[in-house]
Amino acid sequence: MARPPSAREAVLDAFERILIDDGERAATLEATAREAGVSKGGLLYHFGTKEALVDGLVARLDRLVDGDVAAIAQAPEGAVAHYLRTSVATGSPLDRAFVATARLAQGGHPTAQAGLRSIRRRWLATIEPHVADPTLALAISLIGDGLYFNSALGGEADDSIGRDEVDAIVALVERLAGS
Repeated sequence: MARPPSAREAVLDAFERILIDDGERAATLEATAREAGVSKGGLLYHFGTKEALVDGLVARLDRLVDGDVAAIAQAPEGAVAHYLRTSVATGSPLDRAFVATARLAQGGHPTAQAGLRSIRRRWLATIEPHVADPTLALAISLIGDGLYFNSALGGEADDSIGRDEVDAIVALVERLAGS
């Protein structure tokens, strides 16, 4: 049986859910405490301000990206192929933290904007050693962004990019990269 998340993690989970489902305006400290099932005092014990809560979310995203960067760098199929094949929204903890942080960034939150810029740089830096041309590495990063955006839209199955198409994109990029 899985252990329930700590109160701190439950608060971050609740903050993510509210940001994703209802947006930043709805993500008040009171609403987050209520969603997490803790008192406002309990929330304030872990996160004294909304800014501290945002910092906690961005730190969570950064930790999740640590694991993603390691997986990309060590992928048996190669960093580029792994990066592109995993550039789809799956509802994973990384996706949820990314989307929640993006909601804050879209609202102009500087900590969230800086966090997203940082992780995009980290993903690019992980791809660059595997591609001779830095411009191609940037293009691969942007293709990954496009794959993610397309998959995050949901919609009709006919509109989504399937595994065969992703495999074709990977093959094309690998030919361009000469790997």
